[in-house]
Amino acid sequence: MPSDVPPPSRDELALKYLEQLPYTPYPVQEEALLAWFDTNTGVLVSAPTGTGKTLIAEAAVFEALHTGKTVYYTTPLIALSEQKFREIQAAAVGWGFAAEEVGLVTGNRRVNPGARVLVVVAEILLNRLLHPTEFPFDNVTAVVMDEFHNFSDLERGIVWEFSLSLLPDHVRLMLLSATIGNANPFVSWLHQCHGRRLELVVGTERKVPLNYRWIPDKTLIEHLEEMADGDAETRRTPALVFCFNRDECWSIAEELKGRSMLADGQQKLLVAQLAEYDLTKGAGPKLKQILMRGVGVHHAGLLPRYKRIVEDLFQKKLLSVCVCTETLAAGINLPARSVVLPSLMKGKPGQQKLIDPSSAHQIFGRAGRPQFDKEGFVFVLPHEDDVKILRWKEKYDQIPEDTKDPMLIRAKKSLKKKQPTRNPEKQYWNEQQFDKLRAAPAGDLVSRGHLPWRLLAYLLQLSPDVDRLRSLIRKRLVDPKQLEANERHLERMLLALHTGGFVRLEPEPPAPPEPGAQVAQTEPETAQPSWLSQQLQAAIDSQHAAKTGKKVETADQRTAVPQYHPKMAHATETLELLFGFRSINPLYGLFLVQLMGVASPEERLQLWESTLELPGNLLRYVRVPPPRIMPPGPLATTRVDLEIVQRGLMPAGDLYPDFDPDVPFEERKYPPALAEKVRMLFEHEYSEVRDVRIQAVWAIGDLLNFSGDFTKFISGRDLAKQEGLIFRHVLRTVLLLGEFSQFTPPEVDPEVWRAELRDLANQLTESCRAVDPQSTEHALQHAADHDLLRGEAAASAEPPPAVTDEEISEEIEEFGGGIDA
Repeated sequence: MPSDVPPPSRDELALKYLEQLPYTPYPVQEEALLAWFDTNTGVLVSAPTGTGKTLIAEAAVFEALHTGKTVYYTTPLIALSEQKFREIQAAAVGWGFAAEEVGLVTGNRRVNPGARVLVVVAEILLNRLLHPTEFPFDNVTAVVMDEFHNFSDLERGIVWEFSLSLLPDHVRLMLLSATIGNANPFVSWLHQCHGRRLELVVGTERKVPLNYRWIPDKTLIEHLEEMADGDAETRRTPALVFCFNRDECWSIAEELKGRSMLADGQQKLLVAQLAEYDLTKGAGPKLKQILMRGVGVHHAGLLPRYKRIVEDLFQKKLLSVCVCTETLAAGINLPARSVVLPSLMKGKPGQQKLIDPSSAHQIFGRAGRPQFDKEGFVFVLPHEDDVKILRWKEKYDQIPEDTKDPMLIRAKKSLKKKQPTRNPEKQYWNEQQFDKLRAAPAGDLVSRGHLPWRLLAYLLQLSPDVDRLRSLIRKRLVDPKQLEANERHLERMLLALHTGGFVRLEPEPPAPPEPGAQVAQTEPETAQPSWLSQQLQAAIDSQHAAKTGKKVETADQRTAVPQYHPKMAHATETLELLFGFRSINPLYGLFLVQLMGVASPEERLQLWESTLELPGNLLRYVRVPPPRIMPPGPLATTRVDLEIVQRGLMPAGDLYPDFDPDVPFEERKYPPALAEKVRMLFEHEYSEVRDVRIQAVWAIGDLLNFSGDFTKFISGRDLAKQEGLIFRHVLRTVLLLGEFSQFTPPEVDPEVWRAELRDLANQLTESCRAVDPQSTEHALQHAADHDLLRGEAAASAEPPPAVTDEEISEEIEEFGGGIDA
């Protein structure tokens, strides 16, 4: 736009945008668009899936392009960002602008990074807000936050939350979501705590209405066969069948193998398409048999390349049914006419609970394709026991109670003896609970989760003022009791950083009293650093400091003094080290570094693997061999075991108890795994840290016993149905090795250390590449993605963020798929 031409007014832009739309907008779209062009602060739009929220979002892009301003479009997922980038770029070209006016920034991938319209993942936006000198927001007119219900995400919601608090006042907000309950408390909170008033636009009507049905008298297989019967108009397929564990996905799919699920002509097309895929390894042959019947399986246990095959076939309308876990509801879009739920309960046996309304609405919302269907169908079935009871009752009630016919009397008595009942060990659900879920609103927006360690470290580098942090914590959208708990958690984190020598607190924390005894306290000026602090300082100074002989204390003796409230937290030169770990708790990562110098290769593998969470039902396949099979190495025998006993954490006799098969199972003592003992030491050293989770597993070590041959390992350990999870675990280990390669343990030559880790990472990468090269490359590329702590100008590609197990599955969704139950 020429500089001498004044920009159009908002009213002019609104009229121009509405005139160029190819169809009349829905009422909720029109209301949201008019509100957007009228407000100086922003809008929150809550409307069901399929109501065209993208059209609303593009109005902010349209305005920015016509006024020469910058707009950010943020999403929680890389894949969604890339999808929106393509859509918005096409829209901009349609409006007469160059494609280069739209850019994409996700860290490792930058397309037109200087564009006025920037599609970014949420962490990139926060990263730039934290670096206002490098990324000024003077010319930014708006920020669009798509899938805004992620504000309530336990692990990543704080990214959205802090972004809201840091946005300059002149930047207008457009928040979009399909799954928000009562948004009024959030709107009030945003106004009261951040001085930002939003217009609330709520829509309840779907473009494709949903038809909800409870099916009391059919088993799942019977119902699916009925759904697949008929012509194109009467069939209720394609359908997504949502299960809440992976084993159930397989069992349902295998039951359907002998059933007629395909329409006329589908089989021939399906056979031709399947001939193009390699389904010869791992779960491939089993999956192929199922796919031939028009049924797909989609969950985290599948290799990502097999999941892509299922997605491709379903999108081409070659599959009638896809049996999947709920991770699909929040991920890739597989258009379906119907959604089927064989259960409304999820969780471990005996501990199952009704699914929450937000999850239910997200699953229900997958039904109905705007381009194909006049309505979508949601079918919910009872437990098969209840179907049997209903059928029995119908037969029993057909015989009159007052019948005089001897044969009918005998038949009624015979039926009475065969009366089915519910199993007291099982949990059931009913139609009333289904109705309640339908009527229940989605969850409200609330602040969840704690401040990540690396983000805390970054904020302390910016300013040591603890009150500044407390101010952020006090503005969170939680109840007053939770606010107090959050403040206490912040102070525990600061004390942990002080314990490790990462910060210097003012005033100096008082020494905790020893229960039942008077302890001579060391003067603050001469207090000795902890064992880990000594090791870290030695690494920085390139020399190894001797241990100090500091008094051994138990974990309960080192709890924080309740009334202590630090005012300043000055970063030391060691604080920078916390930025090196992204996949695991950085304090724990640095703790492990100091132990690995004396560890054997097997011990290092145990410690690395233990930090990467695997689903509980997979652990029985990847147990760490007992000491009689894999003897303890030098780390255990010369360092960890001695520390455990000297600190009073465990009696020496419990470290390696003898295995006695005559002792009852429940009374046997088992030796703790190395990872469990190391965590004991860490928790003793850092009693304030309560968020380190480990699992003693031995998958990578076992894979290497098969010379790194992934297929042979999977086959030899009967893991075909879990191979996707193992694949993901191996790739995560590769990424973790990269993080550990930045640090050198004491007593180890840096070059030798890095070479060893590089060789191991290469071997594991080749193991994955041999079975799924596309996903392997994709994962390793995305490992260099967004970092909410480092400035983008500091490097050509940002290092990975501090991610959690769920987060990795989202960022690398093509191969992860999430940890479903």
